[in-house]
Amino acid sequence: MDSPGDPEGPRPPGGDGPPGGAVETSRRLSREQIFVLISAASINLGSMMCYSILGPFFPKEAEKKGASNTVIGTIFGCYALFDFLASLVFGKYLVHIGAKFMFVAGMFVSGAVTVLFGLLDQVPEGPVFIAMCFLLRITDAISFEAAITASSSIVAKAFPNNVATVLGSLETFSGLGLVLGPPLGGFLYQSFGYEVPFIFLGCIVLLMVPLNMCILPNYESDKGKHSFWKLITLPKVAFLSIVITSFSSCFGFLDPTLSLFVLEKFNLPAGYVGLVFLGLALSYAISSPLVGLLSDKMPHLRKWLLVFGNLTLAGCYMLLGPAPFLHIKSQLWLLVLILVINGISAGIGLIPTFPEILSCAHENGFEEGLSTLGLVSGLFGAMWSVGAFVGPTLGGFLYEKIGFEWAAALQGLWALTSGLAMGLFYLLEHLRRRRRSELQNILGTEEERTALLSDERGEG
Repeated sequence: MDSPGDPEGPRPPGGDGPPGGAVETSRRLSREQIFVLISAASINLGSMMCYSILGPFFPKEAEKKGASNTVIGTIFGCYALFDFLASLVFGKYLVHIGAKFMFVAGMFVSGAVTVLFGLLDQVPEGPVFIAMCFLLRITDAISFEAAITASSSIVAKAFPNNVATVLGSLETFSGLGLVLGPPLGGFLYQSFGYEVPFIFLGCIVLLMVPLNMCILPNYESDKGKHSFWKLITLPKVAFLSIVITSFSSCFGFLDPTLSLFVLEKFNLPAGYVGLVFLGLALSYAISSPLVGLLSDKMPHLRKWLLVFGNLTLAGCYMLLGPAPFLHIKSQLWLLVLILVINGISAGIGLIPTFPEILSCAHENGFEEGLSTLGLVSGLFGAMWSVGAFVGPTLGGFLYEKIGFEWAAALQGLWALTSGLAMGLFYLLEHLRRRRRSELQNILGTEEERTALLSDERGEG
């Protein structure tokens, strides 16, 4: 089904059509497209606020309840592990379950679980508290992934020609959620205690459920014949998956470590710790729509945006501590500046990945429709979850063993490796295509000569 309000019909997904198409389509949004944007923005904002609220104060509260830094990191990380498993299932069976039902049901459960998380301070400390933390985080992860997989697929279905622009613009709401979550959570925690931040945000998400039930369109699609395995075994998609994992691990690394580092190093109160996260989230929110627009208007730049974003991210994590071998004194203003650059580099490197995977899938015979969009959305979510599991889990462990400075430097090494690998792949791909083009030109010239010779002999 073509996107509503698109008078020119379909062009290749991910913005490979004419540059003017993005502008023309965006000026003619249908009512259905506007409703899709509202629904997607609501889940991005609500889910990111609920996710990021833990950062400023939960590690400290968990320590009081007898959880070690490694266990705290695993509590953060288990969210991503089950996110990964759920994304594979929901991406595969999106068409069977129904995108709208998956979206609304996931949002409802996520809001309810957030409210229940606020009651954990009533649970006895030790193993019972830790077990309940794991149970609620796992349930939240599954429900969140259901909503976000459905949301990405619906958005890509409604805006097939401007995927990067729309997803990049929606990342503004993800960034806004990351911006508002930590300081709001820190303020409510300081003012009213542990329960209020979770109950307040959980109720906001629950209030969004009936709104989305009314306005979200219901897309139907035929079941696809392709699988995750065929998608992930495409070489380009495999390398892009590594890039997604690298970015998500870098984000996840900060969850259990940054607040503890800031508290110990600079002696800031919990409310101000949330403001430190502001630099990362705000810069990511601002840069994402700009990168998305650039990616749709100039698709040939996507590959180099990916590489540049990864390499810049690597430099940021080397300077975040900073790494001891750099012999730079750790200062609060430098930390905030690096987090701002970190957010910009994340936007530059991450936003082009979805349309790149989608374009690669269509180039390799995947059908256009909701089934392929579900696979791509599920794959993106799965790869993001792998990194989001490894990042906080390994980050919490390394923080405990070697300190924040060295742990951040090792995290930067991952980003450096994925950036160099992606750059090498694109360089080899460029050389291969050029060699193929030259070979075709030679063959074409020889065929013309053969045809001319046969014509001359026929005339003779």
